Amino acid sequence: MTSRTIVVTDRDFWRLSALVRARTADYTRDQEHIDRLEEELVRSVPVATAEVPTDVVTMHSRVSVRDLDAGKSRTYTLVFPHEADLPSGRLSVLAPLGTALLGYRVGDEIEWAMPGGVRRVRIESVRQTRSPSTFVPARPAHEMSRAWRRKPSPAPSDGAARAVSVSVTSGVQSS
Repeated sequence: MTSRTIVVTDRDFWRLSALVRARTADYTRDQEHIDRLEEELVRSVPVATAEVPTDVVTMHSRVSVRDLDAGKSRTYTLVFPHEADLPSGRLSVLAPLGTALLGYRVGDEIEWAMPGGVRRVRIESVRQTRSPSTFVPARPAHEMSRAWRRKPSPAPSDGAARAVSVSVTSGVQSS
């Protein structure tokens, strides 16, 4: 398993960053979830929507995931908090699973701390709900632009440890 940088559309990056700033300025009960989303954004690479392959989870993607421990599959649409409705399958990006899925792709296996303990899920499919003309076809991870890869951010200068426990196994094998 390897940790890696995630990819978000530049539009999603700016909207999510604004959400983090707005929610941080007005302390809410979701502060822990806001902090986790902010950590994900720090390690993300914003990319033009047209450059993001169709198998990457972005905002408003319809994503099917399999819980590897329970063996059950569920399908969600990843949405902003004001659009969330879990019974309808609309998962908030501030929910632990929503934050975990953002930026990953079909075949990735993710371990993420959830309220009931660590869960392991695999992304089985992603369907974009935006105009198909704004996305490029899916391609193997080893063919992606180098602009998508960067060194991890340095530790915070205030000396505070910020542990992010994310492990990903890519379903894509390169030769």
